[in-house]
Amino acid sequence: MADEHVVLRTYGDELSARMAASALEANGVPAHVSTDNAGGAIPSLSLGFPVRLIVLATDADIAREILDTDAE
Repeated sequence: MADEHVVLRTYGDELSARMAASALEANGVPAHVSTDNAGGAIPSLSLGFPVRLIVLATDADIAREILDTDAE
């Protein structure tokens, strides 16, 4: 049985999604960023098709906690 993935959050730009993914990965949570912007050729497509931050369903709770915690 394959691990189920979930969209944790959506973003209006790829940079914000990649920063969130980096924060998760730095804390041991694998994350993937998925875009529908023609491979980056048409960034404005992100307005209609938000950038998705994807994690394993089993990691979703800890991922939310990491992203919701303010940096000290």
